[in-house]
Amino acid sequence: MDTTAIIVLVIAIVVVIAIVAAVAVAASKRRTEQRRQQAGELRTLADAQLGAVDVSAQDAAAAEARAEVARAEAARAEQQAAEARQTLDVDEARREDALREADAVDPDVDHRSDGYRPGAAGSRDA
Repeated sequence: MDTTAIIVLVIAIVVVIAIVAAVAVAASKRRTEQRRQQAGELRTLADAQLGAVDVSAQDAAAAEARAEVARAEAARAEQQAAEARQTLDVDEARREDALREADAVDPDVDHRSDGYRPGAAGSRDA
């Protein structure tokens, strides 16, 4: 091959490489622009959901407030139940003391035996 043919061949190769590079750059720019547009659309969709997010946040806050009220009511109810159990224990102890006192006075009851139970003998309730 002569020099002119080699130069034409080299120039043709350089031109083809330049065209391929230009096409690649253009495709890359096009993809980048498409991604920017897609990101904008996704942001618009996200912004459209802001109202739903606000409503959900308000619902969650209201539910949390109701739960706090319910917890406070449950704590009060538990306190009342504990007080009622304590009152029951005191009343039962007083009744047992009265039965023991009656059994101690009753000549028919052996309140010192191992199997003794307050009010078991000589009582209408037992």
